[in-house]
Amino acid sequence: MHAYHMPTFDAQPSLVQIDCPPPQEGQIQVQVFACGLNFADLLMQKSTYQDTPEPPFTLGMEISGVVTALGAQVRGFSLGDRVAVFCGHGGLAEFGVFDARHAIKIPEKMSFEDAAAFQISYGTGHVALHHCARLQPNETLLVTGAAGGAGLTAVEIGKQMGARVIAQARGKEKLAIAQAAGADHLIDADEDLREVVKSLGGADVVYDVVGGDLWTAAFRATNPGGRLLPIGFASGDVPQIPANHLLVKNLTVIGVYIGGYLKSHPEIIHASMSSLLEWYVQGRLTPHISHILPLEQVAKGMELLRSRKSTGKVVITMPVHST
Repeated sequence: MHAYHMPTFDAQPSLVQIDCPPPQEGQIQVQVFACGLNFADLLMQKSTYQDTPEPPFTLGMEISGVVTALGAQVRGFSLGDRVAVFCGHGGLAEFGVFDARHAIKIPEKMSFEDAAAFQISYGTGHVALHHCARLQPNETLLVTGAAGGAGLTAVEIGKQMGARVIAQARGKEKLAIAQAAGADHLIDADEDLREVVKSLGGADVVYDVVGGDLWTAAFRATNPGGRLLPIGFASGDVPQIPANHLLVKNLTVIGVYIGGYLKSHPEIIHASMSSLLEWYVQGRLTPHISHILPLEQVAKGMELLRSRKSTGKVVITMPVHST
């Protein structure tokens, strides 16, 4: 099968032919139809992601497809089931073998492209805002990087939860996408985020995917008793958090990494995905996919992420698939 393979950290990943092993106990084999790209795929290539496997390995963190074989002791799945899998790696290939505990069945009305774009972005947003921050109706939610894969879903989920949403992004085009997802107020990258947010009454919850100076500005614009969620550091600058300011303003900082929840508390992930898939079926969520590319153009997809030229998600499709 073809796979986008990382041979060593000193080499560039490339499309190669490798064998697909049979599923072992507790695993399912899936014919992959689509794979969603994530910023973490770029970090893995530099060995700077917290869950980077030892090479050689195949990139691709989340997939959708059809079950083609079952390992021993697998329950709840049958051959031909349409599934999505949060696999961590191994998704950018025509077939994959994955832990069945990380797979979910997807609704018949959900396309494979939507399913491949769904789990990490929406799962992170829902776990962060619902489980961690306990976002309440009429609270003000500030989302940085609001047109990217993680930020845009937070805008959408926050709006569904009844919050007033402030979206920060770079440029009118990206801000328009955030507005279409439900943002009530927009902040361009060249505006003073702290001053604008404070003029709007401050933020009760901050969902930050950028870090660096934006985190500092958002931190200073958070209301007393507010909750801040560091989701990622797309700027490359991991901020330092002044504990004395947390004390004075009674702030709470909650780190969110759903890969960690999948290992320690998978029931939280499963509950979130159940709610999110119900919202999808009801038409309350609409994944935004800016680019759908074939497997042979996966390097182009990675570059779209690296250059910040994509919005929402980039999805890679395999040579033969059907929605």
